[in-house]
Amino acid sequence: MKKDKKTTKEDDVFKEPIEETSPKETDSSPVEQDTKTQEDPLAAQKDKYLRLAAEYDNYRKRTSAEKAAIYSNACADTVLALLPIADSIDQALSGAVDAPPEFLKGLELIKTQLDTAFGTLKIEPFGQIGDDFNPEIHNAIAQTPPEDNPPNTIAAVYQKGYKTADKVIRHAIVQVYG
Repeated sequence: MKKDKKTTKEDDVFKEPIEETSPKETDSSPVEQDTKTQEDPLAAQKDKYLRLAAEYDNYRKRTSAEKAAIYSNACADTVLALLPIADSIDQALSGAVDAPPEFLKGLELIKTQLDTAFGTLKIEPFGQIGDDFNPEIHNAIAQTPPEDNPPNTIAAVYQKGYKTADKVIRHAIVQVYG
């Protein structure tokens, strides 16, 4: 009997050559398996070590930033306690027009020493007549007509403001041309 030459897809699948693999390709030798099991714990330990090192580095950076913030806050709190003294000296100097020269010289010496101490601590006063009004650092309690002055500039200063490089210690209390 003669077979029909028509074939089906199933026949094609069965007619494809089967690739044989050698035992070396599928099975690892015992030495290779041993190194793989050793590498996995080593990789895990290395990963743990790297994570711990990164965590420690982050901790060190965070604590140094906290220390700097503590110093800055303590400095600002101390200066805030001294500001009424600075205000009193400024008022005494402005009101002591007819005072004896020795008295004025003593007040000016105290003011100079206080300003030097503030400079050492990097404390800057702000809020001068004619400065532009900035609501982030100035507290406007009154407004006056401009009368030939540019609007939103400071017309009078009732209390000077003080700041450090990154923080306002006390806002300036001012009157603004509006």
